[in-house]
Amino acid sequence: MTSAPARPADTDERRSGRLPREVRRRHDREIIALAVPAFGALVAEPLFLMADSAIVGHLGTPQLAGLGVAATLLTTAVNVFVFLAYATTAAVARRVGAADLPSAIRQGIDGIWLALLLGALVVAAVIPGAPALADVFGASGRATGYAVTYLRISALGIPAMLVVLVATGVLRGLQNTRTPLVVAVVGFAVNAALNATLVYVAGLGIAGSAWGTVIAQCGMAAAYLTVVVRGARRHGASLRPDVAGIRACATAGVPLLVRTLSLRAVLVIATAVAARLGTAQVAAHQILVTLWSLLAFALDAIAIAGQAIIGRYLGAEDAPGARAACRRMVQWGIAAGVLLGVLVAVSRPLFIPLFTSDPAVRDQLLPALLVVAISQPVCGPVFVLDGVLMGAGDGSYLAWAMLGTLAVFAPAAFAVPALGGALTALWWAMVLFMLTRLAFLWGRARSGRWVVTGAVRA
Repeated sequence: MTSAPARPADTDERRSGRLPREVRRRHDREIIALAVPAFGALVAEPLFLMADSAIVGHLGTPQLAGLGVAATLLTTAVNVFVFLAYATTAAVARRVGAADLPSAIRQGIDGIWLALLLGALVVAAVIPGAPALADVFGASGRATGYAVTYLRISALGIPAMLVVLVATGVLRGLQNTRTPLVVAVVGFAVNAALNATLVYVAGLGIAGSAWGTVIAQCGMAAAYLTVVVRGARRHGASLRPDVAGIRACATAGVPLLVRTLSLRAVLVIATAVAARLGTAQVAAHQILVTLWSLLAFALDAIAIAGQAIIGRYLGAEDAPGARAACRRMVQWGIAAGVLLGVLVAVSRPLFIPLFTSDPAVRDQLLPALLVVAISQPVCGPVFVLDGVLMGAGDGSYLAWAMLGTLAVFAPAAFAVPALGGALTALWWAMVLFMLTRLAFLWGRARSGRWVVTGAVRA
């Protein structure tokens, strides 16, 4: 799929910073068509853990505690490799823009082979190391055995989940976010049904929950592989592993891995600082992080649309179209951020009772929630520009920018308890984190250095 060439009037107005109404509407239709299904798929993913928690929670507190530790480990293991989806989306979208669908599919196949290789390495490390990992992440007493059981079984699903990441990236690059939504919703339904059956009917306990999740994950991977294999056969793309292609995928993913690890470091530092502030503070912080993640799903949906659309424009060598799409998506990001900020500010009195009845925790939440609300108009363009630069294949800059942001955030966060600050001060440090990211990303977007056209970024 390639974009229509810009008319001279369109080009003039793009250069002046104004987009004609029909151009805005075209971009809006593209963004909505990609972002809405992407948001549904993003929200469906955490439902896996929620279903597991609801089912296992009725077995007992030790089982639920064991699940909590194991799920944290598994989520971390998968999230570290989210670059598989991001890098694949950008690479495939470029080739789609260049009208080279065989190469686009081939790019995805190379990514799938890389995912299987990485997944096998993770499984080989996690299964024998499960007891030590459970201890490091705080499992104790009766919960340890349950954590090890769940971790060892669920680790078998990691290769499938990494394949899902890559295949999702392939379909996003092909401008298709509806199929991932369908697969995610069906996968969640199957996961919940299997877990309930294996835990309660078959009497397998927490092991049944783990096996149910693994089966659902493998089913999702199989569904995606079916779509990709059909596409490969239709366009004559080879399914065999290509060492050079796999190596290129891994190389392209390294900067995005650095970016992801730096982002995870920010979240870990914030939680560690909150824990030093006190029990009520860390409890409130966990609620805020949950809300922050939910808001991020909405903004990340626009970023995903940005990855696919920008990659396609650049692959089609339509630099003005890429710049115009970037401007329109930034406007969407700002508008979405303002809307989410207002919703958070207005709903604070309703939101807090849903999570806690502890007066001390509520006292910490009330002012910090206002800070979260204020930050959303900043978060909106940050997420969008992050997606735009990913779609442009500008991973090296994103890695350095996130390392620079981490260098600014870490001292500010650690200074909060040293200066006698409270949880609200820590979340002002989070605002500083987002403002710093915005400065890096906005500067790059304004420079135009990300606008590199062609089927492959040189």
